[in-house]
Amino acid sequence: MSSAMYEHMRTNPKFHELVTRRGRFAWTLAAIVLTMFYGYILTIAFNPTALGRPVAEGSMLTIGVAVELFMFIFFWALTAFYVWRANNQFDAMTQDLIRDAWKDNK
Repeated sequence: MSSAMYEHMRTNPKFHELVTRRGRFAWTLAAIVLTMFYGYILTIAFNPTALGRPVAEGSMLTIGVAVELFMFIFFWALTAFYVWRANNQFDAMTQDLIRDAWKDNK
């Protein structure tokens, strides 16, 4: 693709919509992950006994381990959600943008 085509794509309102929507989505997921992770770390630092208690009486599994396992699975689910949305929504928007650029520059 030529630099004129790239410039045409950059000025297309669909490009700005794609960048805005993808950025907002990525930053939202990043904020969720960072809040959960650093909240967990801060709990370990300032109240370790809360996470050291067993889940049930006589259980070897502690609340901290259970929370960490939940976070591990939740972060994988968030990653899968991001991939699903990128493949379905963002890729379609990108293909539409490329089609417009090719059509307008012929």
